[in-house]
Order: sequence, then structure tokens, then C-alpha cells
Amino acid sequence: MIDLKELILPKDNLIPLLRKLKKEARLIAPVQNAYGDTLFSEISDLDSAHIDLDNQPQSSLKPFLLPQQEILARYQVDKAGYTFTPPEDEQETIYFGVRSCDLTAVLYMDLIFSKPVKDTNYYARRNQSLIITLGCNHPFANCFCEATASGPYLEYGYDLQFIDIGDCYFISAGRIKGADLLDQWSYFFREVQEEDRKARYQLLLEARGKFTRNVQVAHACRRLQKEPDPEAIWEALSRRCYDCGGCAYVCPTCTCFSLDDMVLDDTQGLRLRSWDACTSSGFTRMAGGHNPVDRRCHALKRRFLHKLKDDFARHGKVSCTGCGRCIDICFGGVDITTFIDLVTAVEAS
Repeated sequence: MIDLKELILPKDNLIPLLRKLKKEARLIAPVQNAYGDTLFSEISDLDSAHIDLDNQPQSSLKPFLLPQQEILARYQVDKAGYTFTPPEDEQETIYFGVRSCDLTAVLYMDLIFSKPVKDTNYYARRNQSLIITLGCNHPFANCFCEATASGPYLEYGYDLQFIDIGDCYFISAGRIKGADLLDQWSYFFREVQEEDRKARYQLLLEARGKFTRNVQVAHACRRLQKEPDPEAIWEALSRRCYDCGGCAYVCPTCTCFSLDDMVLDDTQGLRLRSWDACTSSGFTRMAGGHNPVDRRCHALKRRFLHKLKDDFARHGKVSCTGCGRCIDICFGGVDITTFIDLVTAVEAS
């Protein structure tokens, strides 16, 4: 097998390559719909789909790997008791045009759903996935992935990474699946030249200089580790939180869920897993109606401390990827960067 760790794909060959890949697997890519929204969507017809590699997708890969609602098992009841049937096998899926921050989020979910035991439903989908990322030459207005070490380019974790260097893509294989794909369709590519490497390096330097937001993530994490929780900040933020849950739904690393059994009839039913959010008042409400969390003061406490304090202490890395989606969606102006700005503005005692 020829070593195809790095190759060049002329842009004219992109759609023909995707056409080949689509014949072998389900193809998911950022697609602009009729309303102008760019969302990761399954492509049924490459000729009619508007693959949008210029705008940030409003959604991430989370709905595909951790569906908003999924059937964990079907159950039947008879005189012998309960019989559970797992869901059907997942199909091979290729995700194309994934931004660096969104793959970083997938790597975080890999960690969360592997301990203390592997989540079989999540990994049934994850093991059938091949992820092709697209490095960001032009960070979006609310992005701060450089501050969370999740972009604009990646050094690991991807199957393939595409970098737009003009009339072609500089492609790197990071895993065996990606290298095998390059080997299988080698006639679409050409060898890397020295000028290609120089162009890639120059674009990376330029991309790092284009971020418009100075978000002091590392500073906030260090302060939260050493100092007491900032009670005055929680109250100020909570007054502006409308409990809509939008931040958790667009966040690619929010993985809270609830489990429910749905009775279909006297003999069968479904066990369901559905997204939930620690920002919701019902998340901590107990059976008798008591809620141990004071919503007036601590509506956002769990969310921000989880991402910037608890995960940093546990994994040495925050679970915010700097994608900026919570900034876009929060009409109360209490996104994670607002909290970081408030924490880092407080003088150390």
C-alpha cells in the first residue's frame, strides 16, 4: 500500500469524489436549505444539494451521533417477564465539511460515552463514521476556537483533513480509515509539492491572526480552580436567562439526557433517550416538586462550571470548543463568553 498521508485534491475533483463516496455510505455535509440556513444534512442528490463550505453550519454532528430522541430498546412483556430488543445496526456514514471545533466536540463525546462503560448505542454510530474536516481559513465572527485549542486547524482526531489552498485542497490523513480512502480513490489526487506546504503554512498563520474575539478561556479556568464560585456573577447572569435551553441544544458538547419508557400497549413499549439540559428548571426538580437549585441565582451555574471547571479538572481540557453558536442563539446575552469576561474581570483576592 502506498503511503498517502498527504495529498492534493483539485477542486474540480471534489464532487466526483463525493459521488463515489456516496455510493458506499450515507453522506452528511453542510447544506444550505431553501430558507438560507446551513445545516448538516443527509445528501440524497449531489446535483441538487447546495453544499455550503463558506458559512458555519447552525447545527453540529451531535444530532447524528446522539439523536435528540432515540430508541434505546424495544421491550415486550409476557408471563415470563420482559424481553428487550436492541435497535437495528447503524449504516456507514461519511461526514464531510466538518469544522475543527465540531470534530473536537465529537472527540469529547467519545470520552464521555466511553466511561465508566461504553455506551453501545453511541458507539454503534461512532464506529460506523468517517469524518472529513475542513480547516477554517477565515474564522467566523463569534468563533474563539484558538482559545479552546480546538482550531482553526487540527493536529489529530480526524480521518481526513481538508485545507483550502486556492484551486485545490491540501489533504492529510489522520487515521487508517482516511488513509484507506485516499488509497482506494488515488486517481482523484496528486502528490504534494513544496509550494503546497508553504501555502498551507501561510494560511494557518493568517487564520490565527483573524480572530476578532479575545476570550480568556485559560485564565477563567485557572481562576475557577483556585477561587470560590463567583456568587455575584451567578445572580447577575441568572436574571437574564430565559430558560429557553437554546444554548444546550446548539452546543456540540452538551450531552445531558433523560430516559423514559413509552408504553405502546399492554404487551410492548419503547425505552427512549431524549436530550435534556442542566439549564432547564425541570432538570433538578424532584418528585415532590422541590428544586434544590435556586433558579433565581443559579440558573446557569451547572452549565458553566461543568465546561470550564469540572471538565478542566477532570480531563485537563475544557468542554467548550469555541464554536460560538451559544453567542448567536442567546437573546439574553448570557452566553459562555459573557461569563468568561465577567470572571476574568474580577480582581484576584
